[in-house]
Amino acid sequence: MSELGTIKKPIAEELEIFEKRFKDSMKSSVPLLDRITYYIVQRKGKQVRPMFVFLCAKIFGPIKNETYLAASLIELCHTASLVHDDVVDDSHLRRGVFSINALWKNKIAVIVGDYLLSKGLLLAVEHEQYQTLKIISTAVKELTEGELLQIEKARKLDITEEVYFDVIRQKTASLMAAACSAGASSAGRSKEEIADFKKFGESAGMAFQIKDDLFDYGFNNVGKPTGIDIKEKKMTLPLIHALTNCSPKEKKSILNKLKRKSESKQVRKEIIAFTKSYGGIDYAEQVMNQFKDQAISLLEKYPSNEAMTSLKLLVNFVVARNS
Repeated sequence: MSELGTIKKPIAEELEIFEKRFKDSMKSSVPLLDRITYYIVQRKGKQVRPMFVFLCAKIFGPIKNETYLAASLIELCHTASLVHDDVVDDSHLRRGVFSINALWKNKIAVIVGDYLLSKGLLLAVEHEQYQTLKIISTAVKELTEGELLQIEKARKLDITEEVYFDVIRQKTASLMAAACSAGASSAGRSKEEIADFKKFGESAGMAFQIKDDLFDYGFNNVGKPTGIDIKEKKMTLPLIHALTNCSPKEKKSILNKLKRKSESKQVRKEIIAFTKSYGGIDYAEQVMNQFKDQAISLLEKYPSNEAMTSLKLLVNFVVARNS
């Protein structure tokens, strides 16, 4: 059994039911929308966020209908954000296949993203899941604020470590936090327990995003394209650390290259080499593991069972994955 297969074992049956429900939640009477949503379902990723929802709920007992709804809402909002991200980033590939905007153009991609968000809102209202709706709506608000903050800072190239953490907390960790708190909420837990799982999800989400940022520097030699963030002038933790520790002259030179020549493959290679030479990769990996350990420590006071074991394994998987 694969590592993911082991992690999914306590919720394998629930994930199968969820997949069918998720497909049904995207159905439309418009043939074009149905074709596009079918395409989305066929190229789904690892479904890490629904796994967090189900495991956080199953720690406390059998899965309820509310948990399936929470997982569907999270996945609808996450999918919508990815569709919109590809438009914003002018990206034509997603997980190695064509993005929605590459196949159907930006206008349709934006409308599809809006449709997915509206389906999530309707699903919550129709089933009177107002607590879950509040959790996820808050995450979507934070996600959009984080995206705009990153765009603003990319123009000025003045991202500090503190600002970087604010960006990824809003852009990525907010939705992971929502998945975990929605899972606990769907299991009928107290406000204090839901808050604990929100903190847990946020820490896991921070580790998840730092891992993604490390891939851009060829971390673990996974064969993914490097320098994409640099090309888009996105300053992430490895580069921020290197710029903090180099001389003012070097900093000025690197920022100038980033501002004016980031389209050049050679310049991107130089910036990656510079980042490595100042320990940016090692530092980011260290911080990533601190967030991972922080997440796991937040679970110590909760029941030790098969679902809890898988939840801890999932956090470790987030930082050990190769894609």
